[in-house]
Amino acid sequence: MLKNTKGMSERLACKVVGLSRSTYRRLPQAQTPTDPDAGLREQLRTYARKNPRHGFRRAWAWLRFDEGAEVNKKKIHRLWKEEGLQVRRAPRRKRAGQSSVPIIDADAPKVVWALDFQFDSTVDGKAVKIASMVDEHTRMSLLNIVDRSITAQRLIEELEKVFAIWGGPPMVLRMDNGPEFISEALTSYCAGSVGISYIPPGTPWNNGFIESFNNRMRDECLNRNHWTTLLEARVVIGDFKDDHNHRHRHSALGYRTPAEYAAGCTHRHHPVGCEID
Repeated sequence: MLKNTKGMSERLACKVVGLSRSTYRRLPQAQTPTDPDAGLREQLRTYARKNPRHGFRRAWAWLRFDEGAEVNKKKIHRLWKEEGLQVRRAPRRKRAGQSSVPIIDADAPKVVWALDFQFDSTVDGKAVKIASMVDEHTRMSLLNIVDRSITAQRLIEELEKVFAIWGGPPMVLRMDNGPEFISEALTSYCAGSVGISYIPPGTPWNNGFIESFNNRMRDECLNRNHWTTLLEARVVIGDFKDDHNHRHRHSALGYRTPAEYAAGCTHRHHPVGCEID
């Protein structure tokens, strides 16, 4: 009406009524001509069903050389994406570490130390990686590494310091199948001195002591703080772990702190004959 009665241009008329010019020019669905590539789309869908791991280049080669269709590769790429036929990347199979000792119950101090990692971030979005380790019998927090990244070599260096502080290594280190834990460097370091017990992939409940510690730290420390710097994260997380050792009373320890329990603990390990699972 604005164009015919008021003599307005298409551009001005669309601006007045707040309508996009492309929307104005678009034909109603009933007037839209049949898709000229409908047959080609059907061929691509059929090919993708038969060859679900093939990409558009192999589909184009099949059309070009097997079916004799004179079709442009770029067009096949466009239709392939429009039909949602892109090949989904297959997930990598996770490599499981090989345990060197059977499953052992932590019936005394320095029998099983459990290791795990957690992640957080500073306010600028940069990652913060946290390594923790607890004695499964005394619940003592033994390791405090907070950094942007933690390599297997860095983990070994910090373990050496902890072993020196506590008068030697434990019998077993229990851990999941993280890349730092199944590395050749850590395996070589522990060979002959510390047993390694890997939990099956995807079963965090088999490492329940460190998971419980991580959950408490997430709820009481990480979720309650926003780190502006890495140094701030190191200080606050370090204070939390110290508080856990000297002020947190565990019902499983008779409401004693881990430090109090460890100081008076007289338990000795009683090995049970079994094989590696």
